[in-house]
Amino acid sequence: MKSPRAFYKPLAIGAPEPFRDIPVSLERMIHFVPPHIEKMRAKVPDLIDKVDVVLGNLEDAIPADAKGEARNGFIQMALENDFGTTGLWTRVNCLNSPWFLDDILEIVEAIGDKLDVVMLPKVEGAWDIHYLDQLLAQLEAKGGLSKPILIHAILETAEGVKNVEQIAAASPRMHGMSLGPADLAASRGMKTTRVGGGHPDYAVLSDAGDTGSRTAYQQDLWHYTVAKMVDACLSYGIKPFYGPFGDFSDPQACESQFRNAFLMGCLGAWSLHPSQIEIAKRVFSPDPAEVAFARKILDAMPDGTGAVMIDGKMQDDATWKQAKVIVDLAKLVASKDADLAQVYGF
Repeated sequence: MKSPRAFYKPLAIGAPEPFRDIPVSLERMIHFVPPHIEKMRAKVPDLIDKVDVVLGNLEDAIPADAKGEARNGFIQMALENDFGTTGLWTRVNCLNSPWFLDDILEIVEAIGDKLDVVMLPKVEGAWDIHYLDQLLAQLEAKGGLSKPILIHAILETAEGVKNVEQIAAASPRMHGMSLGPADLAASRGMKTTRVGGGHPDYAVLSDAGDTGSRTAYQQDLWHYTVAKMVDACLSYGIKPFYGPFGDFSDPQACESQFRNAFLMGCLGAWSLHPSQIEIAKRVFSPDPAEVAFARKILDAMPDGTGAVMIDGKMQDDATWKQAKVIVDLAKLVASKDADLAQVYGF
């Protein structure tokens, strides 16, 4: 384990200084683009104004014989567009694949400071982060980059969940984590083929009562893991995210899963289909009524101490902190979304 003095030192001579704090940015939806498909790359200029993050996907869902084409397509996509305040990420192939090294070497050399975040799949422990951390520092130094490229880990194996705190603490380069429910389900031996969401067989039953009839209430398969991930991320000052929801034909279930994650502390989710962009935007932007009430609390307790009654409810320093979370998020959303800025009153 690195000493505190060494933690924020660059890992290569000439590499940029690591961030002390992760840059504040709006990341309600991480929108996946398959860059080997030309017609999908052509949609990127329009996407930039609609999403918070554009991600070029090189891993799952890209055929083995199209991996090189996807990598080249992402580089082309990055060079041809100005992303402004919209994040540019890529999900590379996993560390033990035959494509990972070329992904990193070619992309960092070609697009340099345009790349904000590398999403690393199937992270199992801090050792995976340490390897990519050192490699990125060497490439940043070689390319003369001015800012560090961040790492976002996907939590999608049982070992990764077991080691989630060590992963969160592995490097100042850590941006955050996403839950990957499909691979995690397989790793755990869970008996489901769904990509995220609930399952009708994962339920609790009401009491039988006098009539003997019982109602089943579906439960959230991912509650424990999301909670564990959120605690690990927030403990180390990085960002938690829900990952994919695979059933594009069920927007209600998608919204329910996203909302569960939002309420538990996640800052965003993946959008794999254009229909999920608006769902994520709606869910991960705080409700205007909640924002208005939170602002009442902050206005009534400017220094965050004491206790007041607002609309018949007692508020104190703990609820002041809750209110500040909501108002800070609303201000961040308002900085990018003019319509919501007007609704929120900012």
